[in-house]
Amino acid sequence: MRGLLGLRVAQIIPTLLLVSVLVFLLQELMPGDPARVIAGEEQDPQAIAEIRAELWLDRPLPVQYVHWLGKLLHGDLGYSWRNREPVMELVEQKLPVTLQLSAMAFVIAVVIGVPAGVVAAVKRNTAWDYVANAIGLAGLSTPTFWLGIMLILLVSVQLGWLPPSGYVPLTQDWVRSLATTIMPAFVLGNAIAAILMRHTRSAMLTALGQDYVRTARAKGLAELVVITRHALRNALIPVVTLGALELGTLLSGAVLTEQVFSIPGFGKLIVDAVFNRDYPVVQGVVLVTAFLYVALNLIADVLYVVINPRLRGA
Repeated sequence: MRGLLGLRVAQIIPTLLLVSVLVFLLQELMPGDPARVIAGEEQDPQAIAEIRAELWLDRPLPVQYVHWLGKLLHGDLGYSWRNREPVMELVEQKLPVTLQLSAMAFVIAVVIGVPAGVVAAVKRNTAWDYVANAIGLAGLSTPTFWLGIMLILLVSVQLGWLPPSGYVPLTQDWVRSLATTIMPAFVLGNAIAAILMRHTRSAMLTALGQDYVRTARAKGLAELVVITRHALRNALIPVVTLGALELGTLLSGAVLTEQVFSIPGFGKLIVDAVFNRDYPVVQGVVLVTAFLYVALNLIADVLYVVINPRLRGA
């Protein structure tokens, strides 16, 4: 187990380094000159040249990268070219919002998707299976922005149960905070619940056909014990991998959902940064997101060992 975890940890640094190179190179393909965007209506060539010099845009690309990487290694993500705020402060402001929204969406997805997948597998080719598959297909097919708008019209406008948009931090008013995030969390969790349901069903069907399940039944174990302790425990291994990837997707920022519900998270931050050619913000958000992806995969590796004791000697 230690060898496996050590290998995964050792892969973090080259992975993040490769991501930094790709982000730095791909942003150069974006049309437009950041110096002209920052200058705004002031199109004086001298002013634009000064901006380019200040931001190191007049240096060769490798020199720009080495300069940026040197600051990054010292924990400095730079400053926003648009509003001159430190990128780290912007990340610290937006990350808790996205973490809260993603955590709530993921809990909703797991609570709905995994039990539905188990029931669909155990009750295969019955009405329960057909209903679960129909709901899963609907969840995958429904656009998140449309579902968000419909929920606002029904829950907020017609019934008046929840606020239609906005965000209140947990530290300020946790009740109001949950009220403003439960609908966008459900919108995000709905699609992931459908994915988890289909994968859980597939993994459970495979597990229920294995010899160890037949042996457990032959020993006279209760069906609930066979399903939960034997079949589900092994079926969860591929589901854990999928869950880690889907949670990473949530953390990267659900742009459309955040726009519909006016949630000031990572999605809105990076969209605004791309439109404004604010490269340091784009780089900072992408690197933080990449780190979270790697960290979640590391957590998934640990969960493999917890779920499957046979891996503990690896």
